[in-house]
Amino acid sequence: MSTLVLTLITGVGLGALYFLVASGLSLIYGLMHVLNFAHGAFLTLSAFMGWIVAQALGTASWGSFLVSILVGALVGAAFATVTELVLIRPLYERHIEQVLVTVGLSFAAVALFEGIWGTDAITIAGPPWLRGTTDVLGAKVPNVYWVLMIAAALVLAALVVFLQKTRYGMIIRAGVENRSMVTALGIDVRRSFTLVFAIGGAAAGIGGVLAMHYSTFVSAHLGQTLLIFAFIVTVVGGLGSLAGAAVASVLVAVLQQFANFYLGGTGDFIVVILLALVLLVRPSGLLGKRA
Repeated sequence: MSTLVLTLITGVGLGALYFLVASGLSLIYGLMHVLNFAHGAFLTLSAFMGWIVAQALGTASWGSFLVSILVGALVGAAFATVTELVLIRPLYERHIEQVLVTVGLSFAAVALFEGIWGTDAITIAGPPWLRGTTDVLGAKVPNVYWVLMIAAALVLAALVVFLQKTRYGMIIRAGVENRSMVTALGIDVRRSFTLVFAIGGAAAGIGGVLAMHYSTFVSAHLGQTLLIFAFIVTVVGGLGSLAGAAVASVLVAVLQQFANFYLGGTGDFIVVILLALVLLVRPSGLLGKRA
């Protein structure tokens, strides 16, 4: 029983991490129709900056942990904003060029990070509580999973409130539906689209810092590794659907954890099978809009 509980809870916690990485990716595609392959670079740079701040303030304190998350969000937002202004804005409606530019940026970013911080993974330490466990029905659940679940819930709630309840959220949704009409009303839609990129980058930044604590290391390839699962989650849930990304994140991670434990470490293989089935049976994804 304890093994089942542990596998289930850790699966949900891992799904929370996948959602943090995939939410910005899904948001940017859903509202702007941009497949951003440089999303992993946002995550990696944010993780490194969070690590630097935590080192300066003292890794054992909760204050440094929270400040590192805030710094990660700001760095991710800034990197995403610059990327949108310089590389993406001139290429709207030119999807092949967008893919080529963002893929090139991702490769260049990894090379840059390796040049600055080296090719070896850097072991990190956080507040001692994160390395502890909490007993749930006899299962000792690592505390870092609770932090991931809380962070994912807060990010999802914040994104929903922003899009549904704020003026900028309404402008963004209206601009997606009819850009020319919104522009005719005297509203600068381009500024709103830049804001979408910034929010997506901030979500990636939060995910990057928490991924660093989950993995207990940071490296130049951290974002690229998680980006693979982020794309799987985004496709399975439905391109552009935040709710779909949330559901798919938990589904993918729980299946992965159960397969790793009960089926001899075949988690990644099972996830690929799930992706293939979704593409064959429902190409639009679990909660995506049918074309």
